[in-house]
Amino acid sequence: MTSTLTLVSHHLCPYVQRAAIALAEKNVAFDRVNIDLAAKPDWFLNISPLGKVPLLQIPQTSGEAVLFESSVICEYLEETQTGVPLHPTDALERARHRGWMEYGSSILSDLWGFETTGDADIFEQKRQAVAAKFATVEAVLGDGPYFAGHGFSLVDAVFAPIFRYFDLFDTLVEHRIFDGLTRVSAWRRTLAERPSVKAAVASDYGERLMTFLKQHDAYLLRA
Repeated sequence: MTSTLTLVSHHLCPYVQRAAIALAEKNVAFDRVNIDLAAKPDWFLNISPLGKVPLLQIPQTSGEAVLFESSVICEYLEETQTGVPLHPTDALERARHRGWMEYGSSILSDLWGFETTGDADIFEQKRQAVAAKFATVEAVLGDGPYFAGHGFSLVDAVFAPIFRYFDLFDTLVEHRIFDGLTRVSAWRRTLAERPSVKAAVASDYGERLMTFLKQHDAYLLRA
């Protein structure tokens, strides 16, 4: 039996990136297996209740345990692995962080429409929705460099993959989503330089994302 954790992944999935970042921040060795979500293998469907990534496969003496949902995986790692804590010790602050992690997921929901729609009106609606949500984040950020100040947290692990999308989007359209958001912009730059964030995707991430946009005939490419 191997003692190494396995992260079942997809090259572009931001939820997978959260788990990969948490694993790296906790200095946990793990293997990574990428699957094609357009042609999900049977072995994957047999162990994924929702048919989604990420999954974390955990070897045990009595067999293998499988966790699904990125937030669950991150919480498990926080509770079982040593290293620098990624959640506050105070219960109220910890609950507050969990709320902002969910808020990050809501941004991803709007961002999906922003990047995949072929309709100009929907594109603009989603652009405004994403901009408004980042404006809300701007209002709660402190002096940084991370969400909670000097310590990297799971909230940072959630937002880093969101910001990564814009490394490509910035080259395609003048979206103005971060206009006037000085703290959000500084946070974005800091996260981009974090080793765990850099390592959460392969070097061809940008190329794969561009291919994805073309496959969806995204308005983003024509705006």
